[in-house]
Amino acid sequence: MLLALELFYIGLLGLASLGIGWVSVVVLYNLYRGQR
Repeated sequence: MLLALELFYIGLLGLASLGIGWVSVVVLYNLYRGQR
């Protein structure tokens, strides 16, 4: 039970970091493309 909860939280953390990284990459790409 506890292990499943830990895996769930680790999965949520991984998804959150992936989402933040994806958003930052998209924003940087848009800024870079807008400057050219």
